[in-house]
Amino acid sequence: MNGYTVLYDPEGRIDAELPLDRATHERVARVVLAWSDPGALQPDDYEQVGLLLTGAAHAVAADVREYASRLPDDDGRRLLAEIVLGEADGRLPQRSRNLHGVQNKARMLRALYERLDRLQDAVPAVEATTSVSP
Repeated sequence: MNGYTVLYDPEGRIDAELPLDRATHERVARVVLAWSDPGALQPDDYEQVGLLLTGAAHAVAADVREYASRLPDDDGRRLLAEIVLGEADGRLPQRSRNLHGVQNKARMLRALYERLDRLQDAVPAVEATTSVSP
């Protein structure tokens, strides 16, 4: 036995039940954005940091999608969320083997968290107004 377990979760139930450690991911993003020496790490180390940020960003993007889907199609907050998600879909698959790459991932993660915060504030108000019967 190799010590690894392969998880098959096509419905994403595991992600929905496991909370993210937001404080840790925000701290990593803040540290990465403060780096200025491109030679500080080896390419493999940059890639590991990039993978950490990518995993967190994918999970936050899933939450952003969920909240945005609850808003009306013509709501500006939903449109902004879709723009941020489109940007994430383009950036997250890219490898990060240098400082510039991991800093882009850190910026993307911060943008996703910012959008999530705005949507979390907006969605309860939208749900309350739509659930009231005339």
